[in-house]
Amino acid sequence: MLLHIKNMVCERCITAVRHQMENMNFLVVDITLGTVQIQPEPEDRQLQNIASSLRILGFELMDKEKDQLVERIKTVIIEIVHYSDLANLNQSLISTIAMRVNRDYTFLSRLFSDSEGLTIEKFIIHQKIEKVKELIEYGELNLNEISMKMGYSSNAHLSAQFKAITGLAPSKYKAEGKSLRTPIDKIKN
Repeated sequence: MLLHIKNMVCERCITAVRHQMENMNFLVVDITLGTVQIQPEPEDRQLQNIASSLRILGFELMDKEKDQLVERIKTVIIEIVHYSDLANLNQSLISTIAMRVNRDYTFLSRLFSDSEGLTIEKFIIHQKIEKVKELIEYGELNLNEISMKMGYSSNAHLSAQFKAITGLAPSKYKAEGKSLRTPIDKIKN
């Protein structure tokens, strides 16, 4: 049985869900961000136990197709923004999302906005800014390298967007010396 799980956003989430399923004596056939395939198929009572145990860990089982689609959009954005190099993306992020979710972007955009109360584009910007915060804190790349890695057209564009979201210029953020990052699954608006 394939279960769709909300708030799975990183490798630690995958590990936590895998561990939980195995503790409940299910065989994990496949697991990715947002989904886990288990055997044997759980009975209704077991499914309720799975939902309860996942809720304690901060996850949520999703049974509605629209919720699953919105979560899939989020997962694709998080995978691309946080785990790949946007500078090497061969097509626009919007086109990549539509292709990976296998739906028309206009439909996805409307669905996402109705469900989340913000546009896909805004969600992407917030995810990118969180990744930029992370890269600034690591201190391994300068602002120009971060700008290129994150697919910005210029340092000025990155700086303007960063300040609009955080209220601080990237240099001021770095000078603060303290982490003001938001967990990936809490980034909204």
